[in-house]
Amino acid sequence: MEIHLNVIAILLILLSIIHIGFPSYFKWKTELQSLSLINRQIMQVHLFFLGLLLFLMGLLCFYQAEALIHSTLGQVICLGLGFFWSIRLLFQFFVYSSALWKGKRFETAMHILFSCIWLYFSIIFWLIGVQVL
Repeated sequence: MEIHLNVIAILLILLSIIHIGFPSYFKWKTELQSLSLINRQIMQVHLFFLGLLLFLMGLLCFYQAEALIHSTLGQVICLGLGFFWSIRLLFQFFVYSSALWKGKRFETAMHILFSCIWLYFSIIFWLIGVQVL
């Protein structure tokens, strides 16, 4: 399981880094102009803290893999992370519209890739977390 947590750590850190490019890639400078200042800044602040959270989650998985696996507190944390990533996986299919990716080669590939990543995160964290139950 430690190897899986190290893989997850790397993926989470990469994902946090990718978030840096979101405003540019999604053209937020023009796309968010129609929003009020508070809504625009909420989007920017949420993006920053999501990226920071992903980075810190990655560090936790990398440097505390053994504790996450073998301690009660670690297992409870993994149970929560399993729940979190399972909900994220459900959002991939039931909140985001399929119109965003269907019929588009790159977007479909990203949909499949991230669905697999969310599923992988969910399975590993659940497998560790259920030990505490």
